[in-house]
Amino acid sequence: MKTKFAIITPNPDFAGLNIASELEKLGIESIATEERSIYLENIDKKLDADFIIFATTHRGNKERMLSVHAPGNWKQADLGGKEGKICLTSAFILKTFFQELNKNIPEGWQATLECTHHGPYLEKPCLFIEIGSNEANWQDKQAGKSIAKTIKDSINIINSGKSESWIPAIGLGGPHYCSNFNKIQLNSNYAISHIIPEYMLPFSESMIKEALAKTQEKNPKIIIDWKGLGKSAEKQQVLDILEKLKLEYIRTSEIEK
Repeated sequence: MKTKFAIITPNPDFAGLNIASELEKLGIESIATEERSIYLENIDKKLDADFIIFATTHRGNKERMLSVHAPGNWKQADLGGKEGKICLTSAFILKTFFQELNKNIPEGWQATLECTHHGPYLEKPCLFIEIGSNEANWQDKQAGKSIAKTIKDSINIINSGKSESWIPAIGLGGPHYCSNFNKIQLNSNYAISHIIPEYMLPFSESMIKEALAKTQEKNPKIIIDWKGLGKSAEKQQVLDILEKLKLEYIRTSEIEK
């Protein structure tokens, strides 16, 4: 059964307008909104879709970057969404998008995963794919073409009927731009959905349960970025939670990538 996608390209975002224009050239319709994507609470209730793609702007301190991530808030809701609530997503779809983005990346740009962050809160599965990180980059036509082609290629692959033998997983630790998880997502047999970054320490039992529950694929594994898991006491606190939940884990350093 094919997955029905809806693509959101917000009008207030230069990147959204750029990507919408490039999608149109490829014969793909997107949905323009008058509000920024992070505040589109419950837009899934209005859409006839199985999976929602937000194609929009990344704001940050890195330039010439294209990124993919799942949305949600591990703790406070500073940028839309709900406090302590993350969105449902698919490890396999995120991996497909990230692999295709790396194939389509323009010269001079970098592709990266980001950890799970910001709103909106939806109950249908979703992801963000973004252009960063300043006004000139948001309007760069090569970046817009790259995102549009990635969306088209990824949807075609997902709906091709080909099944993958990937291992679904969640990531714990590391920086916001997930250098170790990037390599795993791109080059290994693991498919990563949600990532809880080091700056969210101390982790709670509910955060890890939420990451597992909000991964569409069943029984996701735990991958730990051991060096990016704080000091020894913080590492032990995470291990104690995993032991309590009877969850095994593997370190990023143990995965061939």
